[in-house]
Amino acid sequence: MKTEQTVNTEHAGEEIKAPRPRRTKNYRPGRNNRSYGNEMRTGKEEKSEKEEKAVKPQAAEGQRINRSRRPVGRGKRAAAAETQPMPKVKIIPLGGLEQIGMNITAFECEDSIIIVDCGLAFPSDDMLGIDLVIPDVTYLTQNIDKVKGFVITHGHEDHIGALPYILKQINVPVYGTKLTIGLIDNKLKEHGILKNVKRKVMKHGQYVNLGCFRVEFIKTNHSIADASALAIFSPAGVILHTGDFKIDYTPVFGDSIDLQRLAELGKKGVLALMCDSTNAIRPGFTMSERTVGKTFDSIFSDHTSSRIIVATFASNVDRVQQIINSANKYNRKVVIEGRSMVNVITTASELGYINIPEGTLIDIEQLKNYPEEQTVLITTGSQGESMAALSRMASSLHRKVSIMPGDVVILSSTPIPGNEKAVSKVINELSMKGAEVIFQDTHVSGHACQEEIKLLYSLIRPKYSIPVHGEYRHRMAQGSLAESVGIPKENVIMLNSGDVLELNEESCHVVDHVPAGGILVDGLGVGDVGNIVLRDRQNLAQNGIIVVVLTLEKHSNQLLAGPDIVSRGFVYVRESEDLLEEAQTVVDEAVADCLNHHIADWGKIKTIIRDCLSDFLWKRMKRSPMILPIIMEV
Repeated sequence: MKTEQTVNTEHAGEEIKAPRPRRTKNYRPGRNNRSYGNEMRTGKEEKSEKEEKAVKPQAAEGQRINRSRRPVGRGKRAAAAETQPMPKVKIIPLGGLEQIGMNITAFECEDSIIIVDCGLAFPSDDMLGIDLVIPDVTYLTQNIDKVKGFVITHGHEDHIGALPYILKQINVPVYGTKLTIGLIDNKLKEHGILKNVKRKVMKHGQYVNLGCFRVEFIKTNHSIADASALAIFSPAGVILHTGDFKIDYTPVFGDSIDLQRLAELGKKGVLALMCDSTNAIRPGFTMSERTVGKTFDSIFSDHTSSRIIVATFASNVDRVQQIINSANKYNRKVVIEGRSMVNVITTASELGYINIPEGTLIDIEQLKNYPEEQTVLITTGSQGESMAALSRMASSLHRKVSIMPGDVVILSSTPIPGNEKAVSKVINELSMKGAEVIFQDTHVSGHACQEEIKLLYSLIRPKYSIPVHGEYRHRMAQGSLAESVGIPKENVIMLNSGDVLELNEESCHVVDHVPAGGILVDGLGVGDVGNIVLRDRQNLAQNGIIVVVLTLEKHSNQLLAGPDIVSRGFVYVRESEDLLEEAQTVVDEAVADCLNHHIADWGKIKTIIRDCLSDFLWKRMKRSPMILPIIMEV
């Protein structure tokens, strides 16, 4: 008797059945489907092993095992099985490989596509006016009939931030753990599409069937609760995607990483491992999150007469929990400040991922009712973001909180590459106001270091290593680690965004390249700002603009007014009157020359004005402002 796997959707308050796997000649669902939890596995585990073999009869247990066994069946059936080509799976990263951010990867096999994560990236310094960068999903929209769903590893912005934008183009179900779905719901609600999108809450150990894929959620540790690794079963073999992870034997919330299940998969055979590379250049192990709690206790005990302000990532719920624990221990009231911080902590509290003792949390309006030494502020802005709460406090722009001499400010994070200057600026501003800034030993990473990565490779023993989540130097470092534990150099695959990697037990190579890159979001506009607009913005920011206005008679083409020069961001007009008068003369001569030669083409007139004025300003000032001629007709 065949059964359906059911997915417990606590978020939706109902039980949702996962779709039956498609019947193809290469994919046969097994019997007695079970979810794999963290519970002790008994003799019934043989059934689960049979089930995994059924997903990919040829390669579910790895080539090492299958090659040593005779084909099942006899005669013509056995011969047909031997000659049948082995199915292949495609891995298509659409972001996240050249940077830390904008993570999204598509997996394609037969007529099914699943998408792991859908994150955003924050704009670089040269993207003036841009709010966010989201991935280009042209390939997915072109193959939308194949897309079965989004599978999300955890709730960080670089993994879920682009979902509200992409789901408007590709509306398919979203699968994730409880806290992850809760944070996604907040985003969908802001965009007004919550009711239009199906969300399915998964538990660790459960799996969902999506076309010819089966995806199992496996417990891992990270800087946010409910993080998951994904075991992706396909007709070509098992692909393990770690998501962002570290090995924390003493996590603040929940269980430790399920190394037992990862080892089981490794024993049965894993085709490819896609592993987090963020800390692959750091030796040793990542410290446990609990070590930060001891640091907080020490700081709180040493500063009993000062107000304490702690800046950290809004999504680091475990970090906030430890701050609250220390505040409660030393009888301090806690204020949560910053919109993103309030949203995340509210969601985590409602879902039971953070424990706030009664009476500990107060509103920011009540702050004045308590002595400063009895309060703690938990705020955003640990990365020096200009509009975050801590930056506004440092620059005296915050309406309700002012930094006072004697305040203790704890930066519980490390600067993301590229943010060092902004963080340094905030620290200097805080210090100038008399605050004591502490940033040593107040943060541990949520990503695995070298020894943890090597441990994972030793347990899983994949045939192919595909380093992901990091800049090229991070991924190269992981490739070296993979080689050090026995992965052949030719089996370490370095991909770029847009590459189409086709693989099975017999071969692995890039067969194609699809559109991939960033789509710029500016306000409500998505994709309407490109390289040309950015170049103009950079020119305006660096050199300013000069507008030349003149009026021509409609039929005679005679000059009726102007030309007049208006300058913005180029020079201070009152101190540069001589320069502008000379520029005026140059423009007058250029316009007169055009009219004397009976040039009626406005485009040509504008070009002549622009060229003459540009040459003059470069010779005089060595500057190249944007020159905008405007011709009016009456």
